[in-house]
Amino acid sequence: MDPCNIHEIKDVLGRHGFHFSKAKGQNFLTQAWVPERIALEAGVDRDCGVLEVGPGVGPLTDQLTRRAGKVLAVELDTRLRPVLAETLGPRDNLELLFGDILKQDIPALTASRFPGLRVKACANLPYYITSDILAALLEARCFETVTVMVQKEVAQRICAAPGAGDYGAFSVFCQYHAQPEILFDVPPACFIPQPKVTSAVLHLTVRSQPPAAVADEAFFFRVVRASFAQRRKTLVNGLSALGIPKPRLLEAVVACGLPENVRGETLSIPQFAALAAFLGA
Repeated sequence: MDPCNIHEIKDVLGRHGFHFSKAKGQNFLTQAWVPERIALEAGVDRDCGVLEVGPGVGPLTDQLTRRAGKVLAVELDTRLRPVLAETLGPRDNLELLFGDILKQDIPALTASRFPGLRVKACANLPYYITSDILAALLEARCFETVTVMVQKEVAQRICAAPGAGDYGAFSVFCQYHAQPEILFDVPPACFIPQPKVTSAVLHLTVRSQPPAAVADEAFFFRVVRASFAQRRKTLVNGLSALGIPKPRLLEAVVACGLPENVRGETLSIPQFAALAAFLGA
C-alpha cells in the first residue's frame, strides 16, 4: 500500500483503532513528494545506514528503504506496530525498534546495526521534543549528516547568525556540532491532522571538528547559556549568573577584544570559545 495515500492511511488506522495523540505530537505525512525529497536530499544510498526516528505510518521509511543499505526505524508508540506491518510489510533492509530514542545508547546502537556503512539520521520530529532529540543525535557524534523536519521557526533559529533576533543558545549548540541548512518548507496541508504551523526540512552536516577549539565543552556551553539567559542585559551582567565576580568578567570581555557593553547575542562561536577559555583558565 501507499503510506502517503490519505484514504489508505485513514482506513488502516481505523481498522486498528488508532487515534492520534496530541501528547506525542503525531502528524502523519500525506504528500509523497515530501518524504521522497527528504530521502533524496539527505544523500541516502546503498552505502548508508539510516537511523530514522518516529516513522509514524512509514512514508519516509518507505523512501529510505528504497535507497539505503539498511534502515533502523525507532518508534515510541507501540500502537503503530500492526499499522507499520501493513504499510511497509517485510523488507530485508528494515528493522523496527519500538522504544524511546532518548533512552538508547545511540552510538552503540548505530555501531551494532550499521557495520561498514556510512551512518545518517533522518526524522520527522514532534514539535514538543525537537530540541531534545536533535541534541541527542548531534551529541552522539556518530552521524555523517542529520536531516530532520521541524517547525519552520525552529529551523530558522538553528540557522540564525550572530546578532539576528532568532540567534540563541540552541543556534550556537547546533552550529558548534554541525553546519545547518534549510532545504525546503512543508505546508500544513501535507499532514493529517494538519498542524497550525509550517514545517521545514533541515539538513545538518556534522562537523569533524568544531569551528573553534574548546578545552571544556561543559563550561563552554554554560557560558553560552548564561550569555543568552537575559537577552536585554549586557554580556557581563548575563555572565554574572555563573558566580564569577564582575571585575573578572569585565577583564575577560576586554581581553577578548569585545566592547564592555557587548550583548551575548552578538558573539560568534570562536568569540564564545575565547571567552570560555579565558574564564576557565
